[in-house]
Amino acid sequence: MFDPVAIASSAEVRAGVWLSRSWLQAEALDALAELNEQCLELLCEQAAAGSARSHPPLLVHLEALWAGLEAPARRRAARCPFLLVDAGFTRAGGPSWLKERVRDCAPASAAFFTVPRTIAVTRLVLAYVWHLARSESVAGRLFLGLSARCAEGVAGCTLRQIIQLAETEPHLLKPRWAEQLEVWRELLIAASGGEPSALERFRIRGLQLLAAEVWAGGEMREYVK
Repeated sequence: MFDPVAIASSAEVRAGVWLSRSWLQAEALDALAELNEQCLELLCEQAAAGSARSHPPLLVHLEALWAGLEAPARRRAARCPFLLVDAGFTRAGGPSWLKERVRDCAPASAAFFTVPRTIAVTRLVLAYVWHLARSESVAGRLFLGLSARCAEGVAGCTLRQIIQLAETEPHLLKPRWAEQLEVWRELLIAASGGEPSALERFRIRGLQLLAAEVWAGGEMREYVK
């Protein structure tokens, strides 16, 4: 019987989940690390902005960890084989969703990020997801949490539509697992401490969580028929 946890507990994963022989090419992984670093910088900016009382729980309860996450720690935390944020794609209903969202820009939920650089980072995230959906669709589905229908929808959009989506709906950008504070606590502590084994344990845990989500959505069943 297929077990999604096995994705993140194989011998290859135990040897290191950040490997160039991954399904993602080395260049794509490097770009993913750069993007994750930008997202972590944005999270630190958001944690330091405004009144803490108005912040989401992820920023309030881990305030000290965000404040102490210096650049070297952010670089360590960024090197995960999955995107640390979600731009609404995991909630997409199908190929028409993106085009509908571009046409109808009414906010669907409260914004997590409000600092000025949000739009710029959202633009980078959406452009990366669009590129990956077109060039590495299977990797995009498994490591970005895209459904098959959503990957099809993303790939079918033009770059102009993707950029328009970023500029009109930056509220779509949220941290992945934003409600699971212990997941983020584990990452921030591991990154600040710089212990390779702790970082590796987090990467494996992240892969397990992502695999379980994709499996729960029925997106991996075709691989085990």
